[in-house]
Amino acid sequence: MRIWGKVFGFIIGFMFGKVFGGLLGLWLGHLYDKRQRLSSLIQDAGERQAIFFNTTFAVMGHVAKASGHVTEADIRVATLLMDKMQLTGRARQEAQEAFRSGRQSGFDLSKQLADFKRVTQSRHELLQMFLEIQIQTALSDGELQAKEQQVLAVIAEQLGMSGVLKDLLSRWQAEFQHHQSSHGSKMPIKDAYLVLGSDESASDQQIKRAYRKLMNEHHPDKLVAKGLPEEMMMIAKDKAQDIQAAYEVIKTSRGMR
Repeated sequence: MRIWGKVFGFIIGFMFGKVFGGLLGLWLGHLYDKRQRLSSLIQDAGERQAIFFNTTFAVMGHVAKASGHVTEADIRVATLLMDKMQLTGRARQEAQEAFRSGRQSGFDLSKQLADFKRVTQSRHELLQMFLEIQIQTALSDGELQAKEQQVLAVIAEQLGMSGVLKDLLSRWQAEFQHHQSSHGSKMPIKDAYLVLGSDESASDQQIKRAYRKLMNEHHPDKLVAKGLPEEMMMIAKDKAQDIQAAYEVIKTSRGMR
């Protein structure tokens, strides 16, 4: 807690104006401390966003290389992500450099993830969004190879997300299949349940709870406030749209209100 502005403000004010001066100095010191706290919060948020940005593309490069070589599909996923984020100029160069660094044999995945987890303060929503992006990279060619799954398992374990990896993989595989096969068509009901992390035996109330939980976890504004780079907001929006589409399919199927 920042209190030195109040302390010095009171002391200086008291020296020149006794009690009234001390109170005035205390108030001015409070304003100074408040401004310093705001400045610190903005700086911390900026650092989290920068680390999230760099780590995302670096680990994407590492995941892409896990199969033994980087495929055209891997590069296309990274390029599409940069396009979706509307990265140009220096920002795009930094993303490309981070992606290349992750492909190097000396890339220290453990250190990169440890720094990422520390700076994001282990915020569950940010860690999950990060892991989902890496899953998307691994599934870019439509199949998950053994070495890619091993790398994802390492990433999930180091981020403390091992418990949700299986469900996230199932959801992303369902979304991938839907996007590959859909041309304006509805999501198949079995895929809709997978996207919500549920099944046909769930009650209507359980379906609603699963939907609300996922929408809360992928709310773009909330994620940005917690440290997701603003450029990545479109990723969260796309995910939220898939969740919404899956929920609508299940609602219609069940006649839910």
